[in-house]
Amino acid sequence: MQTGREARHRADIDEEPDALLASYRRRLKTFDLPSSRLAWAGALAVFALALVLRLWGLGGVTELIFDETYYVKDGYTLTQEGVEMSWPDEHDRVFEAGDVDTYEDSGSYVVHPSLGKWVIGAGMTLLGADSPWGWRISVAVLGSLSVLMLARIGRRLLRSTMAGLIAGLLLAIDGMHLVHSRTSLLDLPLTFFALAGFGALLIDRDRFRERLALETARLQTAARPPAPLGVSGGWRPWRLLAGLLLGMACSVKWSGLYFLAVFGIMTVLWDWWARRTIAQPRWFAAGLVRDAIPAFFAMVGTALVTYLASWAGWFASDKGYLRHWLEHEHGSTGSGLLDALASLWHYHVQAYTFHIGLDSEHPYQAHPLGWPLMLRPTNFYYRSYEYGEHGCEVARCASHILSVGNPVIWWLGALAVIATLVIAILWRDGRAWGALAGIAGGYLPWLMYSDRTIFTFYAVAFEPWMLLCLAFVLGLVIGPPDAEPDRRLAGGLFTASLLTLIVLVSAFLWPIWSAQVIDVEQWHWRMWLPSWT
Repeated sequence: MQTGREARHRADIDEEPDALLASYRRRLKTFDLPSSRLAWAGALAVFALALVLRLWGLGGVTELIFDETYYVKDGYTLTQEGVEMSWPDEHDRVFEAGDVDTYEDSGSYVVHPSLGKWVIGAGMTLLGADSPWGWRISVAVLGSLSVLMLARIGRRLLRSTMAGLIAGLLLAIDGMHLVHSRTSLLDLPLTFFALAGFGALLIDRDRFRERLALETARLQTAARPPAPLGVSGGWRPWRLLAGLLLGMACSVKWSGLYFLAVFGIMTVLWDWWARRTIAQPRWFAAGLVRDAIPAFFAMVGTALVTYLASWAGWFASDKGYLRHWLEHEHGSTGSGLLDALASLWHYHVQAYTFHIGLDSEHPYQAHPLGWPLMLRPTNFYYRSYEYGEHGCEVARCASHILSVGNPVIWWLGALAVIATLVIAILWRDGRAWGALAGIAGGYLPWLMYSDRTIFTFYAVAFEPWMLLCLAFVLGLVIGPPDAEPDRRLAGGLFTASLLTLIVLVSAFLWPIWSAQVIDVEQWHWRMWLPSWT
């Protein structure tokens, strides 16, 4: 007795070749939006907006902000010595004054890999380590490119140019992403590489489905029996690129491992779904042998090699922290490579112990459940001035950099994630599951470490996927292109009004994202919750 899926599969054999291919493409939901100059123009417009907002007054604060005290100085010594070097205590003022070659002659103990700091160091190589622009330019550029990527990723994932542009616009004007893009911390490079890896897997998914449709239709048209394990996925360079990019995310912060794990599972599930959808015999075994196992080596293997390569400066240097630990503590194995790998492993054990044991009290620590609601944002920088100081024209002024997202974006985004989850479960919508994958990789793991000292600003890592959820829901509100005109008009007006409100709120909060000197009373108006102060 035939199942309904098998019956459709047999009926396809009698179709014309073009109709058969179209049928498979329709079932596999291959990306069918044609290339559009208008879509590219919109994406480049939101990119230009993002670039202006991230570069405007970037060097206005001439002090090291928040954890820039670690990462900027580490980035500089990486470009000079290949490893992070130690600095004298209370040395920020000396560095800010331009005396940058005053580090000590010993490696520094750092608990994050080096790639993000190499990115920061590249900007200083370009514009100078004695310039605030040099400290921050690299991260600002990555933040702007993230907006462009999200607009294009949203278009491909949600199959809607409008939804992609909405996601890109929201990322361009949101305070959480803006503040990170204007400050040299590691979380924005982590976000950039994770998002780029996700985008590469999306392209791989669509190219695999197209190949699957073409090869299956060709075999059936020629009346040739399929191979025992179905159609080969072929050479998949975008999956290799995804492994490289996600390895780079891990080389910025270890939390990139969660993105690698979740996205690795996601890409294999996509392949299994595609093979099952076209009623391929033994689709599970085919997906396991042809897709899942190669995917593990392509992604995890590439990521591991990339991660080890990010430590090249440490391997090449004799000054790196614990570089010769094994020889000093236990004697050499006789192999320089094995000695170095054993010392690196010991270094990682120490760093992991530090991370899991980090539970000291901090005034800005925040439970992950409160992150999407912006209940306790992190203060990056605050200065108060009297009349006549730094352009203050009233009795008292404030200059603030608060890592807080636009509340309208984040509060609606939190609701949109819940709505997207419901839609994913009830409608089995692959777009929804794709958007939720980044939430699973960037947010859910932190719930396991809520007893650690952790901060709301970590939320920037999963923000792009939250905005994909919000854009997805707003796209449903507007309705599909073939919906009733009145319904589309009402949904479009509602969404446009909401986006206008969001833009106005971002404009209002801009001073506390960019260290503008404002009247203290004006500053108080922007502290929407008591926990923001």
